Amino acid sequence: MLSAFGRAFRTPDLRRKLLFTLGIITIFRLGAFIPSPGVSYQNVQQCLSSNQDQGGLYQLVNLFSGGALLQVSIFALGIMPYITASIIVQLLRVVIPRFQQLYDEGASGQSKLTQYTRYLTIALGLLNATTLVSLARSGQLLPNCQLPIIPDTSIIATILVVITLTAGTGLIMWMGELVTEKGVGNGMSLLIFTSIAAGFPTSLGAIWNSKGPGTFFTVLAIGLVTVALVVFVEQSQRRIPVQYAKRMIGRRTVGGTSTYIPIKVNMAGVVPVIFASSMLYLPGLIAQFNQPKAGESIAPWVEWINNNLTKGDHPIYMALYFVMIVFFTYFYVAITFNPEEVSDNMKKYGGFIPGIRAGKPTADYLQYVLSRITLPGAFYLGFVALIPLVALVLISANQNFPFGGTSILIMVGVGLETVKQIDAQLQQRHYEGLLR
Repeated sequence: MLSAFGRAFRTPDLRRKLLFTLGIITIFRLGAFIPSPGVSYQNVQQCLSSNQDQGGLYQLVNLFSGGALLQVSIFALGIMPYITASIIVQLLRVVIPRFQQLYDEGASGQSKLTQYTRYLTIALGLLNATTLVSLARSGQLLPNCQLPIIPDTSIIATILVVITLTAGTGLIMWMGELVTEKGVGNGMSLLIFTSIAAGFPTSLGAIWNSKGPGTFFTVLAIGLVTVALVVFVEQSQRRIPVQYAKRMIGRRTVGGTSTYIPIKVNMAGVVPVIFASSMLYLPGLIAQFNQPKAGESIAPWVEWINNNLTKGDHPIYMALYFVMIVFFTYFYVAITFNPEEVSDNMKKYGGFIPGIRAGKPTADYLQYVLSRITLPGAFYLGFVALIPLVALVLISANQNFPFGGTSILIMVGVGLETVKQIDAQLQQRHYEGLLR
């Protein structure tokens, strides 16, 4: 493996791509520590030391921003607006026929969808920046902090911070596209990978200092088992054989080849976990805006939400989290994989599944396989997502537990994909690849 990396850096073209990618990642991490104009860096650091247990959506967004969110840096919003915009545009293909037509047109149509995603990213960045500034000024971003994060409350200062945060989102999106075009791997995915990996040393160090060596090595053991499980499932797929009939085009004979349709066990990726986390955050947000005033009693439904749906260690929260992940897994797979479309494309080019008639029987067979292989994938996502919540109950290390949920799913997925791309480029140059 190390010798293969050495050969990669000795290849001029690949070395330039790797160094360019590392340079963009370095700039991205530096931006996470540069405070926005008008933000008191000293007050933020003191507030962070007294707010070690941030849960809910704050924890998810702070994870994707590499800790920049709670520091209100210029890259505080991270890559989250782009992820949200991409998911929304993908879901709108089902609702808006024009979007589906653009997707079917190929590269030209998909470039327009990409442009729409960029516009939506800036709009969401502006909305998220306004919300973040409001939370920071009201003290809800870091509840235990009594110091002002943004001391200057004038309109000019507020607009400047909002514009800076929105521009940071646009800059991150541009850097991610540059890495995809001129670097190695998918740029957006690598930036998310960098943000998550940056928090691992701090989390593990906090566990060592607060829980001792015994808990530290227990967490490492759980992490290794979790990574092995994720790698195994992410690489697992059901290969449906496809045979193409021979056809005569002029004097040439084409077709007659055999291939397969790879259906992954986890086709939805990490999207169901993000959806479930966001949906479970909404009841707590609604209850937060319905807190009683001085002298009034708290409403029963607000009290129930505060007791059951705002704490990750509560059984009701865990059960709803698991059920919603399973539901969103089926929902997302149904949107992204269309058996009828795959069946029509196979029929158009003379392909068929051995033993299955072309047309509707093929679509029904693909739907049959998809519905059954999605079940273990959905349970696997729910199990991995619950690991940090179970850790909160067993060792009280939820805020410092790095091996679980979205973090491991994203890191393993991005790591495997990046290694495969480097391996493919090495093999194109007649070198031995990274993977034997």
